[in-house]
Amino acid sequence: MNALIFAAGLGTRLGQLTQNKPKALVEVNGKPMLLHAIEKLRSVGVKRIVVNMHHHAEMIASFVNSMGFTDVEVLLSDERGELLETGGGLIKAAPLFLPDQPVILYNSDVLTGANLEAMVEYHFAHGGMATLMVKNRETSRYFLFDPQMRLSGWKNINTGQQIISRDVDELDMYAFSGIHIVNFELINKLGPLRKFSITNGYLDISEKYEVYGWKDWDEYWFDIGTPEKLNHVNDFFMDKHM
Repeated sequence: MNALIFAAGLGTRLGQLTQNKPKALVEVNGKPMLLHAIEKLRSVGVKRIVVNMHHHAEMIASFVNSMGFTDVEVLLSDERGELLETGGGLIKAAPLFLPDQPVILYNSDVLTGANLEAMVEYHFAHGGMATLMVKNRETSRYFLFDPQMRLSGWKNINTGQQIISRDVDELDMYAFSGIHIVNFELINKLGPLRKFSITNGYLDISEKYEVYGWKDWDEYWFDIGTPEKLNHVNDFFMDKHM
């Protein structure tokens, strides 16, 4: 199995913390976020991890090259020429993956205790083109799912913008949680290399192919996007003595 860690973002919301380092190397509980992500992926048997890089790319490369794991291969996808967002980042990284193997996509600023092995099992059991880890929590943008948890649309509650990709009678809103699994064949269905969000790619293919949401988890989850959120998660681990 493959994985792609999205580590190319500018991390501007973290202010001074990312002026001299990439967001993926900001430490949580004494460990860089990138290492948290790699260890989580190793725990489910991923054999090849690709890390994309743009902001302070040389620091990402130096960190990856210093790790020396023997049970997983970690490669780099260089986006210094153009930051391609999640959809373009996946297409650009595709030649580096083990062929025809599923890919776990993982935002480097996400930290969770969710059981990824259960998510992988769900993905294979349902046979969809992709599986998105989602949660019933407050946010501004939601994926919309039918009662069978098949992706059917998207909504921004702040602007009122809504996209319906499948005509169904009942829709439930869930927040995306920054971890998803895609079949290798999906990459070819996303079109040519360009800058775009994978959200749009999922909505496009969900008209014809099944994209599922996985909500069957109840563990901690954090998005380390601001200094306040970073302080909160560090306090959480301190209280848990983890």
